[in-house]
Amino acid sequence: MIREMFKDPLVGSIVCFASLGGLLFGYDQGVISGIVTMESFGAKFPRINTDSDYKGWFVSTFLLCAWFGSLINSPIVDKFGRRDSIRIACVIFVIGSVFQCAGHSTPMLFAGRGVAGLGVGQLTMVVPMYMSELAPPNIRGGLVVIQQVSITLGILISFWLDYGTNFIGGTRCAPHVPYKNGKSFNPYTDVPAGGCTGQSDASWRIPFGLQIAPAFVLGIGMMFFPRSPRWLLYKGREEEAVETLKYLRRRNTESEIEQELAEIRADVIFENGYADRKFGKITNPVSLYVAGIWDILTTRSHFKRVFIGSAVMFFQQFMGCNAIIYYAPTIFSQLGMNSNTTSLLGTGVYGIVNCLSTFPAVFLIDRTGRRTLLMAGAIGTFVSLVIVGGIVGKYGSALSEHKTAGRTAVAFIFIYDVNFSYSWAPIGWVLPSEIFSIGIRSKAISITTSSTWMNNFIIGLVTPRMLDTMKWGTYIFFAAFCIIAFLFTLFVIPETKGVPLEEMDRIFGDEDAQLNKQHLAEVGAFRAESLKGSEERIESASE
Repeated sequence: MIREMFKDPLVGSIVCFASLGGLLFGYDQGVISGIVTMESFGAKFPRINTDSDYKGWFVSTFLLCAWFGSLINSPIVDKFGRRDSIRIACVIFVIGSVFQCAGHSTPMLFAGRGVAGLGVGQLTMVVPMYMSELAPPNIRGGLVVIQQVSITLGILISFWLDYGTNFIGGTRCAPHVPYKNGKSFNPYTDVPAGGCTGQSDASWRIPFGLQIAPAFVLGIGMMFFPRSPRWLLYKGREEEAVETLKYLRRRNTESEIEQELAEIRADVIFENGYADRKFGKITNPVSLYVAGIWDILTTRSHFKRVFIGSAVMFFQQFMGCNAIIYYAPTIFSQLGMNSNTTSLLGTGVYGIVNCLSTFPAVFLIDRTGRRTLLMAGAIGTFVSLVIVGGIVGKYGSALSEHKTAGRTAVAFIFIYDVNFSYSWAPIGWVLPSEIFSIGIRSKAISITTSSTWMNNFIIGLVTPRMLDTMKWGTYIFFAAFCIIAFLFTLFVIPETKGVPLEEMDRIFGDEDAQLNKQHLAEVGAFRAESLKGSEERIESASE
């Protein structure tokens, strides 16, 4: 794939830049885990630190609004296009980030989390779609995986930034030190509002504020990148679509470009004809959107794809990845890292492993295929979580006294991360971005992306309580879903490696649609060839 990108680096460069949307998601996803453990943050917002249910809602407000953002984004994407929808989402994200950074009350902080989540939900829905529609089929998977690499890079940056800003202001608050009248000092309740003794509010405001920069760069930079040629054809802007495709595939031969254009045109004609037959009498935009969603859920070939895409997103969350990312310092404390600094350091190392382990997918996904990586990842995560659960079950709260057992548990958390990062993490975004035909793509991806956010919301909400009450059972709970994910991949998910977007109907057994599109492509190619021949005859006659 790297060789192909070097042959024509344009698409690769566009995809890498667009993946800043993933970096925003990963950064906001990771930064919150360290912030909620900072003493200065706890001094200003004590309930978030001391009440596990309230902490779960604080983390999950972002996720619930991201679910809503991904669900409502389809009409925006269809009306304004993939490129401009990314810019709209960036504006929303910046507003939410400003609220978080400047937060001086709990409602303001919750509002910032919600607005930022709305923007990130929109980005996670449209960015993989934009990438897949620009990428050539032979390297499409690897290019869309760059989205996940960017997510993990955002998580990595946020983890280490949390660790660094944790020291701003000098001496940090220490719980359980002598206090007045012989009582124990509690940094969350005994420090006056406005900051923890010795630690500045900048320790958590800076991480919240820095995410504004990449959102601003992405929003401005997308002005200079091309629109999706598929969307342009879908909107009847054929001349722009032809010029855009030639710009993107300028190293291809004329015949290769014409062939790809004919296939895209056939797909668009078929889907437009299908929409006219199904919804020709509906004129109200809202009713048309609802009718489109209903059609997706009730048409067998469409529902099968939506079911697979949503299930992949479900397993991506219920295998436990974000439970660890959101509450990594808490988990590492339970595994024997008994100081906040040490647990934040462990979280930072986890971020490095998470990021580096995603890179193999870039090289392997278009060679070995999606299914092989998914099944290997499911087995690896299952084994790792069972071992961690067994160690926590045996030693419990005494893990800090059994250093070898604690280190082993931490090591298998990292091994879990390696196995998840090259498999379910990236492919969870790749599959839904490529399996739908153009007429239902935006609506279907809205559904599958909303699946990941709803499941993400549930995990973010219940994990603090699970860690408090179930303890070792938390890891076994997630391990069970790893095995179910393996079986689902083995028996249900088809291989899509190297398949053009316009041929996905064949992979999912919709033979009638495939034959119709093939016929339309042949007619389109014949018409293009006839038109070209006519132009040549006119030119020769004029000479």
